[in-house]
Amino acid sequence: MVKNSPYSVMSAEEAAGFVKHGDTLAFSGFSPAGSAKVVPTALAEYVQEIHGRGKPFKLRVLTGASSGCSIDHLLAQAGAIEWRAPYQAETFLRHQINNEKVEYVDMHLSHLPQAVSFGFFGKIDLAVIEATEITPDGRVYLTSSIGASPTYLKYADKVIIELNRSQSPRLREFADIVMMPSPPNRSPVPIFEPCSRIGWPYATVDPQKVIAVVESNEPDYVADFSPPDAISRKIADHVVRFLFKEKQANRIPPGFLPMQAGVGNIANGVLAVLGEDTDIPSFTMYSEVFQDAMVDLMLAGKLTGASATSLTVSSKRMQAIYDDFDFFASRIVLRPQEISNHPGVIRRLGVIAMNTVIEADIYGNANSSHICGMDVMNGVGGSGDFTRNSYLSILMTPSIAKNGRISAIVPMCPHIDNNEHSVQVIVTEQGLADLRGLGPAQRAREMINQCAHPMYREYLERYVIESRGGHIRHDLARCFELHRNLMEYGSMLPETAIG
Repeated sequence: MVKNSPYSVMSAEEAAGFVKHGDTLAFSGFSPAGSAKVVPTALAEYVQEIHGRGKPFKLRVLTGASSGCSIDHLLAQAGAIEWRAPYQAETFLRHQINNEKVEYVDMHLSHLPQAVSFGFFGKIDLAVIEATEITPDGRVYLTSSIGASPTYLKYADKVIIELNRSQSPRLREFADIVMMPSPPNRSPVPIFEPCSRIGWPYATVDPQKVIAVVESNEPDYVADFSPPDAISRKIADHVVRFLFKEKQANRIPPGFLPMQAGVGNIANGVLAVLGEDTDIPSFTMYSEVFQDAMVDLMLAGKLTGASATSLTVSSKRMQAIYDDFDFFASRIVLRPQEISNHPGVIRRLGVIAMNTVIEADIYGNANSSHICGMDVMNGVGGSGDFTRNSYLSILMTPSIAKNGRISAIVPMCPHIDNNEHSVQVIVTEQGLADLRGLGPAQRAREMINQCAHPMYREYLERYVIESRGGHIRHDLARCFELHRNLMEYGSMLPETAIG
């Protein structure tokens, strides 16, 4: 137990008893990294008990981004969530959202702290934050993510601290915490290279608000990333060749530019392949997550420094960091998400952003969040923060899915979260479409010829030819025909589907 603590030390079950029906709860965590664990687990059991007595118990839930099983899975399974923001990536909760049982606010992750500070979501009744230490004067040393935790500590009415003994106290050496003042009193964020440090290794909280300290000993659970498959390697090869040509054309300086990569197997695989290519020099990263491939790249000397808001790494890679902390401590910086995803810093540094999408249309609009424009998959996350503001924005996707029953290149996306005005480059395993400086007709030709799978090219070409003329050619009676076919027949092109 915690010895000589000035705070009330109690069990997770006792702490969960402070939560009331209708409360807005904010949890630490950005992905499973640094997420609260034992209190939400106990809370899920508490809610199930209350529901078993026939009484209502619903909560509004905030995190930094997606979260661990203890929050989105267990609380959703217990029927505890009625409202969720700003991002999720859990199957059971996704099902509840798409069945209109949970109201979901999908938003750019850099916007979240300001939305909280100005009360756009109402007051936060309770924040549950994972830390390695809290001092009597209210310094809170966070664990493997920063996310929105500093904001929640400041604005929540009450706070519970989970002291996680499985997380290394040395994680504070990565932390660089600063909070943005309210407008109009904001100065430029003085970050001039990815590893610039401008803040403190701890967040702060008013000690009077801390109603409980709960001990835990549960590590983050981040699933192992798959090794790069053939599709990821082909996508990566196109990206590498493109970046090399940009460097040869002096559009990328000899020392290269900071990179950013979204979360997931494709982005992780592309990073790994980039690291193997000798035409790409060593580089830095200014991103939102530090993931498995980046550990290996850093150990190999290919990645020389990285800024992020979370360590979203598997247990094996986390152990590698712990085993060589002196090496990593000077090369990794973890910041609040309003800084890691800050548009001004992204633009100043000239970040090259690489993110994945579900689909893109022939004019370069992209959808990273919804199936057939209706059912959410995960959400926009931080992709919009980087796609809109990067020096180069690259969006990646396999050209087909479900054995060819789905094309990722379509006439019109029924949901768009990264539009043609922000999107510059789209890549599939078929090829790379550089859309910079192209009008709609040229974009369509480039997208069809370079990115569409051969089994869909004839359909897409015919669509353009037969559509009504204008600045952007479309047939509003047919623009969603592929999606309607998918919903009705289970294939976008039923007569040519494979499998």
